[in-house]
Amino acid sequence: MTDEPVAHIESGHGVNGPRHLAIVGPTASGKTALAVRIARELGDVELVSVDAMAVYRGLDVGTAKPTPSERDGLCWHLLDLVGPDREFSVSEFQGAAREALAGIEDRGHTAMLVGGTGLYHRALLDDLALPPRYPDLAAALEREADATGPEALYERLLALDPVAASRTEPGNTRRIVRALEVTMGSGVAFSASGPGLAVYGPTRFFQLGLRLGRNELDQRIAERLDAQLARGFLDEVRSLVGRPAGLARTARQALGYRELLAHLEGETSLDEAVAETLRRTRTFARRQERWFGRDPRIVWFDAVQPDLVATVLAALARDT
Repeated sequence: MTDEPVAHIESGHGVNGPRHLAIVGPTASGKTALAVRIARELGDVELVSVDAMAVYRGLDVGTAKPTPSERDGLCWHLLDLVGPDREFSVSEFQGAAREALAGIEDRGHTAMLVGGTGLYHRALLDDLALPPRYPDLAAALEREADATGPEALYERLLALDPVAASRTEPGNTRRIVRALEVTMGSGVAFSASGPGLAVYGPTRFFQLGLRLGRNELDQRIAERLDAQLARGFLDEVRSLVGRPAGLARTARQALGYRELLAHLEGETSLDEAVAETLRRTRTFARRQERWFGRDPRIVWFDAVQPDLVATVLAALARDT
């Protein structure tokens, strides 16, 4: 660690307030490791997790939460916010993140967002005005999806809001349900809510993205899953499912958790559960690449270059 911060991000770049950082990219690209190294170099950085599953207590190994060594001497926010038996929405995250950001600014520090949940990033970076919730309608749509799969719901979304449907993967049940919930509940198309995710305006966050070749990323995903299983991933899932309150729907759908739950419930073999986890994680990584790849404000870096930290620090210094 250097004695003095290499760069302190302060310029507003077209918006009011101090400049902050965000590290984005697909799962297993090394975001947390890079964030920790940068935070230790800069010295005045507080880290903000932007991961829809890391907010759940008890979902530790499978969500690749920061390890004790990655937390040592650093201030992390938005980890372990709620128990695994309750739902947690993007609007709740946005409120918690705003509160954390205000505290960081009061202390005169820089916030560094790190995580791969794209909508959560946009909610904070762009201060999105989020559409209202209709819980009863959402619950009914979720029951329908559980019973028949997402295909019929996607066709309904295609008829009611073709713009939203064009921006949603046909198999992404959560996004389909959310779009239908708003469209049917409010009578206004989900795609008409606010300026839309296709608008990338000024932001006070310097966004740096990590990219990897497809083969390298797939290998990292497989190696990480092997390491997670060796660290007790299956035992973690077994402990969670044995809790009296059980797991909320969202927590049950987390990558790896859904598959290992199916194995523990006798629906699949362990090998089948691992293979499905790999397939679904790789599919998720492709979605993340597309999501972040659409944002022209992100400055991209090769995740495997040997001088990555020095290159990033130089870019941050130029941005001040």
